[in-house]
Amino acid sequence: MASSTVMQETLQARYKDVCDRVAQAARRSGRKPTDIILVAVTKAAEPEQIKAMLQFGHRDFGENRAQTLIQHAAIVDEFFSRQSIHATTRKMQADDASQMLFNPAAGLQLSPHPTQPGSGLGVRWHMIGHVQRNKCKKVSDICRLIHSVDSLRLAEELQAVAIRKDQPIDILLQVNCSGEASKYGCLPPAAIPLAEQIATMVNIRLRGLMTMAAPGNRPEDARECFSRCRELFHDMQKEGFGEHAPFNILSMGMSGDYEVAISEGANIVRVGSAIFGEPAMAEVEEPEEPEESAEDDLPGMASS
Repeated sequence: MASSTVMQETLQARYKDVCDRVAQAARRSGRKPTDIILVAVTKAAEPEQIKAMLQFGHRDFGENRAQTLIQHAAIVDEFFSRQSIHATTRKMQADDASQMLFNPAAGLQLSPHPTQPGSGLGVRWHMIGHVQRNKCKKVSDICRLIHSVDSLRLAEELQAVAIRKDQPIDILLQVNCSGEASKYGCLPPAAIPLAEQIATMVNIRLRGLMTMAAPGNRPEDARECFSRCRELFHDMQKEGFGEHAPFNILSMGMSGDYEVAISEGANIVRVGSAIFGEPAMAEVEEPEEPEESAEDDLPGMASS
């Protein structure tokens, strides 16, 4: 019991520190703290830490692998099935920030669909990692926003899933603004042509851009990458993207550089280790399953 209390106090202190830093960075950039959505990335979080975050009132969570997403959404479902809690800390994420980014004037629901797994009391899941096409249905069944669409084939697969579900899917276009060969994301010159093709898909709502900076020794090392993505984001807004839903989301920044990202215009930041701490031991990534054609392919759609 004592160790559980210490864990919760440590987690709460980290969480409060990140929230305070987000608020300060927002004010320095001339915005309100409520203009920023903090996505807590649960990749290396323990189940008890996720439950504690729910008790703190946090409602936006992110995952980078489909299997872990499913597992953690189930933890949320179980938590809310066992008890009723009231959102307190960081309540703005289900209120003011939602009003700004998930705009009701465009016909978007502010909270997840009530039948989505892991959506108790307004929880929103964000998919921030690479999505295999044969995982599209599972991911879209849970997530409120998919940050990592980087190819026409993936967008087509999501479109096929959305048609079958008769429910639109909100996405961000992932752009490789750091130029690293190891990173997913389309290159900046390809972003507008790809976005134009995605914009023709009536069941896919392109809401903005996402990028990741290269690892650096200082937070400032990420600024050039974030600045490049912000400029592209503004160029695309001027091009008129957002016919079906507002093109108003810029997802940039992680634990080591989220304050710089906010200063460059991010309104979603994705923070994991700064909240949950570093993993007790080096995490070993299990290899992804070979990508196969999805069960939900529409007739005639190309599959790998």
